[in-house]
Amino acid sequence: MTLQGTQIIAGEFRAAGTDQVRAVSPIDGRTLPTSFAQATPDEVSQAAAAAQAAWPAFRGTDPAKRADLLRRIAQEIEGLGDELIERGRLETGLAAARLESERGRTCGQLRMFAELIEEGSWVDARITTAMPDRTPLPRPDLRRMLVSLGPVAVFCASNFPLAFSVAGGDTASALAAGCPVVVKAHSSHPGTAELVGRAVAAAVRHEKLPGGVFSLLHGPGRSVGIDLVTNEFITAVGFTGSYSGGRALFDAAASRPKPIPVYAEMGSINPVFVLPGAARERSAQIASGLTGSVTLGVGQFCTNPGMVVGMAGESFDTLAEATGREISGVEAGIMLNDRIQRAYRDGLKTLQSTGQVEQLAVGRERSPDASPEATAGQAALLRTSAAAVLAERSLSEEVFGPATLLVAADDREQMLAIARTLVGHLTCTVHATEEDLHEYADLIAVLEEKAGRLICNGYPTGVEVCAAMTHGGPFPATTDPHFTSVGTAAILRFARPVTWQGFPDAALPPELKRANPRKILRLVDGVYTREGG
Repeated sequence: MTLQGTQIIAGEFRAAGTDQVRAVSPIDGRTLPTSFAQATPDEVSQAAAAAQAAWPAFRGTDPAKRADLLRRIAQEIEGLGDELIERGRLETGLAAARLESERGRTCGQLRMFAELIEEGSWVDARITTAMPDRTPLPRPDLRRMLVSLGPVAVFCASNFPLAFSVAGGDTASALAAGCPVVVKAHSSHPGTAELVGRAVAAAVRHEKLPGGVFSLLHGPGRSVGIDLVTNEFITAVGFTGSYSGGRALFDAAASRPKPIPVYAEMGSINPVFVLPGAARERSAQIASGLTGSVTLGVGQFCTNPGMVVGMAGESFDTLAEATGREISGVEAGIMLNDRIQRAYRDGLKTLQSTGQVEQLAVGRERSPDASPEATAGQAALLRTSAAAVLAERSLSEEVFGPATLLVAADDREQMLAIARTLVGHLTCTVHATEEDLHEYADLIAVLEEKAGRLICNGYPTGVEVCAAMTHGGPFPATTDPHFTSVGTAAILRFARPVTWQGFPDAALPPELKRANPRKILRLVDGVYTREGG
C-alpha cells in the first residue's frame, strides 16, 4: 500500500499545508520514505466539524451496528498483514514479535467493546417507577441512562504505536459509546498511523456510516493538538504521553469558554515496596522479576517500576547485588526516538549529579555490529537512601527508560514516610509474606490512596485488558482518577447521564422501555433485574 502522507478527514485524503515531516528510524537513523503534510488550522476545523455533523446519526445507530464497525476495524487492521508490522518496526525500533502482540491486543479490545455494547448493560440504566398516589406529593416516573458525550479528540502515544494510538483503547471506547473520533497521529510513527487510519476509514465506509465518524491529523501537538482541543465541537480528549504534553492539553481545555474533560494518562514511577519477610525469603526471585519488568520494552512503559523501597540491611543488600547481576547482563535496546533517548540519559545524569545516588550496575552496550546511529538505551541500577529521597523530591521523579532506583529505609517509619510523600501513580506494588501484609497494613492503606492499581507479589508491567482493570490513578499519573484508559470501564469517560421524567413508553430509548426489549441489567426501584419495569 502506497502511503499518501496526508490527513484523512471524513474519509478523504487532504493536504492543504506546505509543512512536511518524515519519520526517522531509531534503528539506524535513516530517514524513511514518504513525507507527511502537517495539518493546517483549517483542516483541524474541517475534521472537528465533520465529527460534529456525524454525531447525531452515529449516536443514534443501533448498538449492534456500532459493534459491527468495531469488528470491521479489527478485520481491516489484521488485513494489513506484514506491511503494518514492518512499517511499525522501522518507525519505532520495536521487535516484530512485540508489534504482532500489540496488534492482537488492539484488535482484541476492539472486539471486547463490541461485545460490551451488544450486551448493553454498560449504560447503567436506573429506573424509579411512578407513585401517583404518594402523599403529600406524587412521585413521577424517572428513567436514567448513559448517553454519548460527543466528538472526541484522541492523541496517539509514542510507546504503543497500535494499542494506544489510532485504533487503540481511547478510539475503541469512544466509538463504542457513539462518539465520533478525531485522532492526532504521533510524529514518531506517522506511517503506522496512516495505515491504521486507512483501515478505520475503510471500516466506516463498509458499514455505510457518516465519514465524519473518523478523521486522522498529522502535526505538532503544541499547534495542531491545541487547535484540536480548543475547537468548539470537541467534547472530550483522550491522551497518553508526557506530563508536559498532558498538562498543556488539560490547561488549554480548561481555558475554553466551555471547558471539556481531558483524560490524560501521564505516567509515573510505579513504586515497589519489598517488605522484610519477602526480602529474606526470595531476594533472588524478586531481583529476576524486577529486572525483567524494568527492562521490558527498553523500559518504555508507563508502568515501568522506577523506584524500589526496602529496609536497609543484609536482605536488601542481597536484593541489590542480585538485581545488579541481572541488570549487568541485559544488552542495550533501541529506544523509540532520539528525544526519548536524550531525556533518559539526561535523567540518569541528573539523579547522579545530586551526589546522593550511587550507580550499582549498568547493562551491556549494543553489539559491535549494531548501527552507531541507533537510539540505544542501557539499563541502569541506582541506589540511594530514604533520607535522601525525603530531603530531595526530584529523586522520586520519573526517568522514562530501563532504570530503577533502590531506596534503603532505616526503619518502618521511614518506609511509611516515603509512601506518604508519594504523588499519584498508576500502580504501587508490594512484595510481602502474609506476616508482612498483616504487620504493614498501614502501609497498604497509604498506597491505596496513591495509585489506581495495587499489586501484591507481582510486577506493574503487563496491563490486562479486562473489565476489572484500572489503568489510571491520582494526579499527576492522570488528570482524573475516577476513570481508566484500559478495560471496558474506559467507555464511561465518553458518556454522560440523562434522566427521562414522565415520558410515554414509545418515546423512551430501548434501554429504558418498560418491557426492557434488550434484556439488559437495570436497577428498577432499587433491585437489579433483567425483567421489565
